Amino acid sequence: MEAKDIIARRVASEFKDGDVVNLGIGLPTLVPNFIPEGVEIILHSENGFTGIGPAPEEDQVDMDLVNAGGLPVTIIPGGVFFDSAMSFTIIRGGHLDATVLGALQVDEEGNLANWMIPGKLVPGMGGAMDLVGGAKKVIVAMTHTAKGEIKILKRCTLPLTGAKKVSKIITEMGVMEVTPEGLVLTEYNTEYTIEEIQAVTEATLIISKDIKPMF
Repeated sequence: MEAKDIIARRVASEFKDGDVVNLGIGLPTLVPNFIPEGVEIILHSENGFTGIGPAPEEDQVDMDLVNAGGLPVTIIPGGVFFDSAMSFTIIRGGHLDATVLGALQVDEEGNLANWMIPGKLVPGMGGAMDLVGGAKKVIVAMTHTAKGEIKILKRCTLPLTGAKKVSKIITEMGVMEVTPEGLVLTEYNTEYTIEEIQAVTEATLIISKDIKPMF
């Protein structure tokens, strides 16, 4: 299984029946493909609807039905469409149980940088700042490194999207919870040793006494 699928599969197990969840662009959009049977969650897209379903088959693609990243999606029975004002009322009003976002950097204090690299052209913040400020739980879903660059740091060096907002980090290597003491590694991918995970993590990982395999 590819790294992104490993991450999406593990993220999907975070939710319970009835949760209202926003999925960011990129990797998080894979999560609906792994929601366990018997669990029904309400997926919110900030461009104006709830009820996102699994990715469409080629013959199901409708380019009038896209997520916030412009990718085609499906909508399940009971899905609802609304304008941006209502969409951001849901976000800013604290009605999201969780948001799942990718990241350029995240650090041991739960700071998140995911919207720009200085000197590079960027389309804008999008809804990310509102999402990390409004959701009850913020899950960062990302590959552990990017082209050899370490992404889990002691302190973020890029402009922040949100300060001390991240609840949990899920990568292909493991699951880390943000606590007042620092990052606690609670689960790990058994394809890697704890030492290998720490070697590609700048932040010092606190190893949970109850650590277990991811799957």
